[in-house]
Amino acid sequence: MSVTSIRLQEDLEQSLAELAKKTDRSKNWIINQAIKDYIDKQELEEKLWLETLPAIESVRSGKTIPAESIDDWVSSWGTSTEMDAPDL
Repeated sequence: MSVTSIRLQEDLEQSLAELAKKTDRSKNWIINQAIKDYIDKQELEEKLWLETLPAIESVRSGKTIPAESIDDWVSSWGTSTEMDAPDL
């Protein structure tokens, strides 16, 4: 494990100390957890963005399904006349 120094704003330091006391966790644990959560969120956002790019390209190239076709398909779910998903 490495050591990194950070400077906290006074209000953050006070809030951090209060949270550590209230949760019976160390300030170090809370800071590590916050950084881990932030990194996880950033990685998820990047993954979602990379999954979105092909959809954007599909729309740009005109590969879309009319909303009415989607509405009809979704409305058929759970009925005796359930439809297959519309094709591009």
